[in-house]
Amino acid sequence: MPNPDNAHLWVSWDAYHREIEALALLVHESGWQFDQVLCLARGGLRPGDVLSRLFEVPLAILSTSSYRAQAGTVQGEIVIGAHVSSTAGPVKGRILLVDDLADSGVTLKAVVEQLAGMPEVTQVKTAVIWCKACSVFRPDYYVRYLEDSPWIHQPFEEYDGMGMEGLKGKWGK
Repeated sequence: MPNPDNAHLWVSWDAYHREIEALALLVHESGWQFDQVLCLARGGLRPGDVLSRLFEVPLAILSTSSYRAQAGTVQGEIVIGAHVSSTAGPVKGRILLVDDLADSGVTLKAVVEQLAGMPEVTQVKTAVIWCKACSVFRPDYYVRYLEDSPWIHQPFEEYDGMGMEGLKGKWGK
């Protein structure tokens, strides 16, 4: 992994998993009880899954997208899915909204506002691994506050733009 500088933060798989565990501990130590984890796909899928398992609460998934251009490096218009996917029924009660980071903060802010308009949702708190200083939204829980707002290179990004031909090449097929 390249060394981090002020403009970039490179994250290995091991570091990524440690940060998710640190986030779980932060939420646990707060003492706040919640009924369900709602993760924002795609970045919040892995942290949401781990928190759902550790806290033994149902996982719901809401697809959102804003980084689609140039292999996910350019932010565009925010798109929020029309439906939440969950085997536990509708989103209700106390919700822990999970994503990987608060970058611009626009997505988290929009989803929190949407959840606030749902009468069956009684409380929402937010949890992310990284919170950038440039974010317009400050999550309730975050592991790292990034004063310099670096571009975060997450380990799964190797698949962005790889395609099946690239994967076959990686495996020598």
